[in-house]
Amino acid sequence: MAGHASTKKLVHDGVIEYPEDPQFGKASPSKIGMWLFLGTDAMSFSGLLLAYAVLRFTAPANNPWPNPVEALGGVHLSGIMTFILICSSVSMVMCIDACKQRDKAGIRNWLLATIIGGAIFLGIQAYEYAHLINDMGMTFSEYTKGNNLFSATFFSITGFHGLHVLSGVIYLCWMYKFALEGRFDKGDYGMLEIVGLFWHFVDLVWILVFTFIYLI
Repeated sequence: MAGHASTKKLVHDGVIEYPEDPQFGKASPSKIGMWLFLGTDAMSFSGLLLAYAVLRFTAPANNPWPNPVEALGGVHLSGIMTFILICSSVSMVMCIDACKQRDKAGIRNWLLATIIGGAIFLGIQAYEYAHLINDMGMTFSEYTKGNNLFSATFFSITGFHGLHVLSGVIYLCWMYKFALEGRFDKGDYGMLEIVGLFWHFVDLVWILVFTFIYLI
């Protein structure tokens, strides 16, 4: 109950006051470093998506760009992947909130839920790749039913993002180890906030990838 009292709102003369968050408005060197990394990483994804757009809209008439939905055999799997990744982003927010309230069980449970969400995403992506290679005739360098550049850019962009998800899951597993050791039990959520920044970035980028490659 003492942990919950630290986040309980106070009422004075009809005005609601919240206790001051000691970490609000303060950027640690680690957080600044993560923001710098995400800025440069965003440029990498921007370059890949821009290259995809240029290649698509300059494809010759005798070798047209395939319809992504038809070429990929539908968007059902990718839609499920998107939903799972968004849910894992929500669970990451809940994990940080649990840390602020010093809810030990909540920190571990929500962190584990985020890890599971990322792992399921990777599992579905691996299944999708197997389907595309075996059933749709797509490899990194060849698409038997159309423009080879479509296959190359698809695997490059989604594979690059998949590596980020894998890195994020490993990062989250390390944080889960810290959680089991009680590192966050006193409400210090700095490290969780940093991994949360990375995970939310991965989520946002996937929404862009899903929109530009799977839907448009």
